[in-house]
Amino acid sequence: MNDTTSLPALPDRLAINSRSPHHVAEVFEHDIRILINGKERFDVEEYCISEGWIKVASHKALDRRGQPLLVMVKGTVEAFYR
Repeated sequence: MNDTTSLPALPDRLAINSRSPHHVAEVFEHDIRILINGKERFDVEEYCISEGWIKVASHKALDRRGQPLLVMVKGTVEAFYR
């Protein structure tokens, strides 16, 4: 038996929110890790590798739809499967 599971390619921009046009459901079937400036982050809501930023949810602030406000953190972004 060949147990070869091919992982889908990670896109340049990916969002957790399913309403976003940058959401790719096939990628979330696997464990993804994000590094920003060499440090692993576990609270990333959205990332863009080519532009060098991630978005993380603020702790208490909500927008008018009740969703957490996203704060942009800039740096060198790396995404990979675990």
